[in-house]
Amino acid sequence: MLRCSQNILRITLRTLIESPASEHRRYIAGSAASRPSLSIWRRKKEMGKEGLMVAKELKRLQSNPVRFDRFVKSHVSRLLKSDLVAVLAEFQRQDLVYLSMKLYDVVRKEIWYRPDMFFYRDMLMMLARNTKVDEAKRVWEDLKREEVHFDQHTFGDIVRAFLDSGLPTEAMDLYDEMRWSPDPPLSLPYRVILKGLLPYPELREKVKADFLELFPGMIVYDPPEDLFEDQQWSRESEDD
Repeated sequence: MLRCSQNILRITLRTLIESPASEHRRYIAGSAASRPSLSIWRRKKEMGKEGLMVAKELKRLQSNPVRFDRFVKSHVSRLLKSDLVAVLAEFQRQDLVYLSMKLYDVVRKEIWYRPDMFFYRDMLMMLARNTKVDEAKRVWEDLKREEVHFDQHTFGDIVRAFLDSGLPTEAMDLYDEMRWSPDPPLSLPYRVILKGLLPYPELREKVKADFLELFPGMIVYDPPEDLFEDQQWSRESEDD
């Protein structure tokens, strides 16, 4: 009888000790399962052997449209998702606009493709760096058609990229889109844009007025006027 009571006590103690840990483990597992997955366009992109081979061959064939298109249909469309994403990211990094646009089209036809802010951000940043206005407009139209929305920080980065590439008209078009965005305005993206507008004083005054209206009480640093004159002279010299 005593031995039976001791066994019951031992089992009860073991249950009390192990249950919290077990419940904790289940809670952690449940939390991990319910956590939203990271966008494939933000994950580390590692290219496999197949991806490396395809990237090399695409570079070699880009001057031959017929063979290039044939290779895209026979090999690129069979790539693993991770390899296709990695190859596109590498072409973007190398500023290979033609190849990036070709893979952009391939990706959007894949069965696993889902409209993604980071996918479009990376394309627009690369096109801005290379001053490819027509291609950027096409990508922007696709983005709008798929109802992809940028957050304020992404808008600020893209507007700044166009400004840094000497494309103020396109930058201000995107700025207007940012102003109409449903997201609440944030001061930091505006400051990023204001700094990029230093070579364009008139446009900067417009954005500065918007900033002060949205964030009353905040201060905007204005550089000396001769800085604007020096930058204007520098741009005119480059044009000559």
